Amino acid sequence: MEYTIHRSSRATRVRVSVDPHDGVRVTLPQRAPQREAAAAVAELRPWIERRLAEASAARERLAVPAGHVPYLGELLALRPEPGRSRAHRRGDALLVPAGAAGRAAVERFFRRAARAEIPPRVREACAALGREPTALTIRGQRTRWGSCSSAGALSFNWRLLLGPPDVLDYVVWHEACHLVHLDHSPTFWALLAEHRPAYREQQRWLRTHGGALVLP
Repeated sequence: MEYTIHRSSRATRVRVSVDPHDGVRVTLPQRAPQREAAAAVAELRPWIERRLAEASAARERLAVPAGHVPYLGELLALRPEPGRSRAHRRGDALLVPAGAAGRAAVERFFRRAARAEIPPRVREACAALGREPTALTIRGQRTRWGSCSSAGALSFNWRLLLGPPDVLDYVVWHEACHLVHLDHSPTFWALLAEHRPAYREQQRWLRTHGGALVLP
């Protein structure tokens, strides 16, 4: 089984993760022998194979036609254009650079789009809750769709734009509610349910299909 090794000065034990983008990743403490990575992968092989199979099945369920990318419930047709350096949406088409530069340009487009799509949703949720975040960032986190720090800083994953709009709205409200209740107490879930009554459905969708929210 293929895997990559990452050494971390903060790691105190061996950790194995399965990422839909990067595959199997083993994090080792700085001084741990490399053989510990192989031992951990061998021990966790059944779990790893299940996670890989789940990610593959999710990608199959959300498969889009060749030459297209999903965008908040829509399909955008990729239109390569020689000489273009930046991806640009025109109706239901996404004009992209021709050749190998196309994928990087598409990701940059989604990051820009996330900076346009997410802040208005955050402002609406925060206004309803009577709260104001201290900061708002758009990132490409490996394992998180959103986060709220103890200082009130919100962060969201641009890949949410690859899923349905109601799932993006759920994540925005989830993190905005953490500005009121930082933990996942019953009071937190009650507040979220008050504003997003169907949040459990969107939560299940993200758990089931989140691993498939990747650019083709």
